[in-house]
Amino acid sequence: MSDVAANLTEIQQHIHAACARSGRSADDVTLIAVTKTFSADRVREAYDCGQRHVGENRLQEAESKIPLLPASLQWHYIGQLQRNKVRKVLPQFCLIHSIDSLRLAQYADEVARELGLFPQVLLQLNLANEESKAGFSADALREDWDSLLRLERLEIMGLMTVPPACDDPEQSRPWFRALRELRDELATLTETPMPYLSMGMSGDYPIAIEEGATHIRVGSAVFGKR
Repeated sequence: MSDVAANLTEIQQHIHAACARSGRSADDVTLIAVTKTFSADRVREAYDCGQRHVGENRLQEAESKIPLLPASLQWHYIGQLQRNKVRKVLPQFCLIHSIDSLRLAQYADEVARELGLFPQVLLQLNLANEESKAGFSADALREDWDSLLRLERLEIMGLMTVPPACDDPEQSRPWFRALRELRDELATLTETPMPYLSMGMSGDYPIAIEEGATHIRVGSAVFGKR
């Protein structure tokens, strides 16, 4: 068994255990293998083990790999989305995790209309208001919510966050819980279903699952250290 196969097996075991602890089904959790800096050959190893969802942070790197890999791979865009990349990103990714402002959402909606697309997106939250990170604050999202709901093309599927860096995964739990509670608040307020919560990475994904994650973004735990 290759190291990627062994790693994927171990991650699935952790997913099942976290779901058992929280009364959830493992079928409700999508593992996204983050392929940033890893070669197309390494991605194919994961594909050959049954992994179908992969995530990329940069458009250029994704475009170098997509033609070399099976068309059945589902590509997620998880990096910061710049306006000048929107036109190329929208057609190539099944889910965009990083709509981080109303202005970007409105522009992406315009481009989607021009391209005849209805892209699925997540809204990126910066719950800790870290200066080094992009994203809506909780208050900004509440303020912009009505404007976001008026967008005709973007399908807002849920929320995404990256908590502050920490040594203890338990320190991420309050941020994961806050994201879930904010999603529930907005969904109830406007009767807008938002089934997806993208949260949790290699160091803390079991905690994220316990707090309701539906999509976990895992790189080094799948492919090894970069």
